[in-house]
Amino acid sequence: MAATALHKGFTQMSTPEKSVSAPDKTNPYVGMWVTADGHIRHNLLPNGRYDEARGRRESAYQGRYEIRGNHIDYWDDTGFTADGEFRGGILYHAGMVLYREEKAPR
Repeated sequence: MAATALHKGFTQMSTPEKSVSAPDKTNPYVGMWVTADGHIRHNLLPNGRYDEARGRRESAYQGRYEIRGNHIDYWDDTGFTADGEFRGGILYHAGMVLYREEKAPR
C-alpha cells in the first residue's frame, strides 16, 4: 500500500475498497459526531461507512472507516485518508473536535 503525505493529518493512499476487517456493528463509536457549532457532521454507520456533511451540504464526503481501540482511520471514496482519536467521549480528527450529537455544546 503506497502512501503520499499531502497535508498534516491527510494522506492519499492506494488501498482496496474492501475493509481489512469486518465492521463491528456493536462499536460504541457508531453514530453521529458533530462540531460544537454543528457545521461538520460525521455519521459513522454500523456497516463501516461514513457520511460527512458540511454546513448545508449533505454527503459532502463519504467513504469507509475502521476503528481499532480508540483510533479511527478514514478512507474517502476519492482516495484520501485521514485519522482521528477518541478520548474522553470526544473525537479529535484532522484539527477538529467532534462530540456525540446529543452531547455537543451549543
